[in-house]
Amino acid sequence: MTPTRNHSGLRARIAVGASAVAVAATIWGVTTLVSVDDQPTAPPGNARPRGTDDRAATPSVTPSTGVPDTIAHASEAGGNAVNITIDDGPDPRWTPQVLDVLARHDVKAVFCMIGPQAKAHPDLVKKVVAAGHRLCDHTMSHDTGMDKKPVAYQQAQILDARELIEEAAGRGAKVEYYRAPGGAFTPESRRLAAEAGMRPLGWNVDTKDFAKPGAAAIVDTVKREIGNGPTVLFHDGGGDRRQTVAALDQVLTWLKEQGRPTGFPVRTAAESP
Repeated sequence: MTPTRNHSGLRARIAVGASAVAVAATIWGVTTLVSVDDQPTAPPGNARPRGTDDRAATPSVTPSTGVPDTIAHASEAGGNAVNITIDDGPDPRWTPQVLDVLARHDVKAVFCMIGPQAKAHPDLVKKVVAAGHRLCDHTMSHDTGMDKKPVAYQQAQILDARELIEEAAGRGAKVEYYRAPGGAFTPESRRLAAEAGMRPLGWNVDTKDFAKPGAAAIVDTVKREIGNGPTVLFHDGGGDRRQTVAALDQVLTWLKEQGRPTGFPVRTAAESP
């Protein structure tokens, strides 16, 4: 059961959030929206290239939700299944194209959404849910330095985004995962997510599609790095994603040729941090 939150508290934070969204234009928007051609979601040399936490903590399972606070990489489908994850949307131009590619291949994915983006495009959030994909909280302002911020800041970034995404999705849809921007997890943020019913979600293959290296290079990265683990990171937001759309189509064709099914990341199975 996911804990409910005080709506007046949310309104108060969203009052502060007018500046937070302006801050998003600085923290996330300026680095990603304004300079989308140059700025990656996870900067090169990021200390956590696979969405891992660099501070030790004792793994735990939240009794009320049954969700571990460790970072998930494995697939519910087990075996050699691959998890497709899509970050930084929803985007009115690119999300529908990504959805079309996934539908053609009959593949389900996890969409890691920015709170204000979900609020701005509730129709797209509903389409993602209606197509059978799962939702993931990618915070309010995509602050890749949030692991250096106070716990109260992390809490607002995570829980306010979750509420906006769920409100946009409607009909009782739930956000099932939390992915820290740039892999900036902390023990506290992982605990907050698990207590809210969201499994911390990492990745094993960063396609680097944000840098627009060409569809062929994106595909080659997946083929070269898929041995690292099953969870693959793509983007449908933060800039021109036409290369991502083309590469995703080719990757899904290749996975089928390799006899590799797709699945969702684990939610309740334990994994080491």
